[in-house]
Amino acid sequence: MKYVVETDKSVDQAASALEAAVARHNFGVLHVYDLKQTLHGKGFDLPNECRIYEVCNPAQALKVLSSDMDMNMALPCRISVYQDGGKTRVGMVLPTALLSSLSQAEGLEEVAAFVEKETRAMIDEACQS
Repeated sequence: MKYVVETDKSVDQAASALEAAVARHNFGVLHVYDLKQTLHGKGFDLPNECRIYEVCNPAQALKVLSSDMDMNMALPCRISVYQDGGKTRVGMVLPTALLSSLSQAEGLEEVAAFVEKETRAMIDEACQS
């Protein structure tokens, strides 16, 4: 249900590499949530870095929404760059698992498989030494 890769890079290095990989795959970063910073601003200290990237390929998003408008709740794709147990990890919920659990609309399986292939490649590229 999820895909997570560990890297020797710091969170900053992995995040920068992810942003470059997203662009190379013709996706865009819509927003980045810095959970450690956000929680700190609310008076809570998260000990680990955690950044959540919302990424999107507009053509693929249009296909998903044209098949099942309710899938707007599952978009955009989210890729996390975070620390856990002293290690940097980059991961996501698999688009094929997420969309198939929410809808059986025609055409979604193919789109989800394409997006999953691309986002896995982005994560792998971001984690390469």
